[in-house]
Amino acid sequence: MNPPLSPSQIPKGFTFAAVHSGIKRSRLDLGILISEAPASAAAVFTTNRVVAAPVIASREHLKESAGKMRGLIVNSGNANCCTRADGYPASIATTRRLASEIGGADSSQFLVCSTGVIGAPLRVEKILDAIPQLARTRSSEPGAFEEFARSIMTTDTRPKWTAERCRIAGRQVRIVGCAKGSGMIEPNLATMLAFFATDAAISPGLLSGALRAAAAPTFNSITVDGDTSTNDTVAVIANGQSGARRVANTKSADYRSFSAALTRACQSLALAIVEDGEGAQRVIEIEVRGASSDRSADRIARTIANSPLVKTAFAGADPNWGRILAAGGRAGVPFDPQRTAITIGGIVVCRRGREYPFNERAAHKKMLAKYVPIVVDLRSGHGVARIWTCDLTGEYVHINASYRT
Repeated sequence: MNPPLSPSQIPKGFTFAAVHSGIKRSRLDLGILISEAPASAAAVFTTNRVVAAPVIASREHLKESAGKMRGLIVNSGNANCCTRADGYPASIATTRRLASEIGGADSSQFLVCSTGVIGAPLRVEKILDAIPQLARTRSSEPGAFEEFARSIMTTDTRPKWTAERCRIAGRQVRIVGCAKGSGMIEPNLATMLAFFATDAAISPGLLSGALRAAAAPTFNSITVDGDTSTNDTVAVIANGQSGARRVANTKSADYRSFSAALTRACQSLALAIVEDGEGAQRVIEIEVRGASSDRSADRIARTIANSPLVKTAFAGADPNWGRILAAGGRAGVPFDPQRTAITIGGIVVCRRGREYPFNERAAHKKMLAKYVPIVVDLRSGHGVARIWTCDLTGEYVHINASYRT
């Protein structure tokens, strides 16, 4: 469980709220994140060709507003995806109602997000009826942000939030973020849902570059089950209320400091998603070294991470290194298996493509840990990649066999 946030960790000029609107039976299912002043915004979205209506609306709003936003609204329990002609109007109606309740903003200055069951009609009237209460009760208190984080959960077993800081010209800049995700996780340019608020002063263009750079080694380097959602969205809103000077360009020390803090925040939430993978017992780090290129290393690492046979071996803490090598071999990337070495939890189990004598009991014990590092060294180049995944247990099947029913 995350440690409670303190008031000093909340960026200046932001408020949050969450309510139970009735989309879910009893839990919080609707939340807002609002900048009380106009702010820069950036987001990355799913690359799935099946795209939810709120993703379409949010992309349009970012473009229409030129990245100048006031906040976002998100519901859980229903993805508002594949809902015929009703989905897009529901998303637009949601942002219009929010804009009217917040005041001083156009509906295009809000992102709208949804997560939950695909194909079920969204009872948008429940959302519209709940928005006045959200606007009225929003607060800058840490507890309000924590409730916002809870409102976006679906099969998550716990809320996920993080806080980071950096200094710009002697002034403290804060970043707070939250995410949801447990299944249907292999992001391409985004993750399930993740939202960040910061009081840094930075243009939408620079903010977009920092977010994309932060997402690549974090959200884009995790997988639970190899499935990319229809609703994936990562968004960051920066309102400049810290009083720190404006980040000028990508070559400045200010930009490097802010980007590093944003990347740390993304990394924290990305690993939290893997750790909370549906039915997961442990996080597995798969590092591929010595490939012909970083891209080739990534492809091999991703193939290993998504192999059901490899993931079930992880579930049983079985040091079955042959499954790892075989999975890498079907990635479509040329390499010489007879030069390959594999270590599991620091124990060498394969060298030159053959078993290296090792203590199976010791390896099994290493694999029972909550965090297990795997290194596959191809010894064929300088390419490196790192992917985080989790084991595949019977509980994953149980959760997803009855997700809708």
